[in-house]
Amino acid sequence: MRFKVAPEPRSLAFVREASAALPLVPGSEDDCCARVVEATDVGSREVAREWITFLRALGLVEETGSGYRRLLDAADDAALARAFRERVFAAGTVLDALETDGPRDVDGVFEHVRGTVPTWERNRSPGWRSDWRERVRRLLEWAVVFGLAERVDAGYRAV
Repeated sequence: MRFKVAPEPRSLAFVREASAALPLVPGSEDDCCARVVEATDVGSREVAREWITFLRALGLVEETGSGYRRLLDAADDAALARAFRERVFAAGTVLDALETDGPRDVDGVFEHVRGTVPTWERNRSPGWRSDWRERVRRLLEWAVVFGLAERVDAGYRAV
């Protein structure tokens, strides 16, 4: 399964802090969102919900029939980077774009990703291009956080 949510990029320490806020025994979505809000500076339950989904994509949290729970076996940084590439929608395509022709800026990567944007996404919003440029920017910044890319004067390049 691939997850579409990619919150505003933060540090790996924050990823671990948000994960640690979740219970080991499954809790309801409302309870888990409240825990993330209380333990971090995300500010709202809506943003906390995005973080929980992202943590699921990274393999740090799982959804059960009773709610969400933190997984005991915390993944190392390399495993988080792999999960990001494999389980976050379009992350692999963004990273593939960096493997070609030197550094690329957000617009150049967006052009590479553009063809993979689902038709229903294009049809649901007249502003889908700006939404997806923002998504590409976030994915590029997450790639930097996970050590898969680096920022350079001309944009981003693969590491």
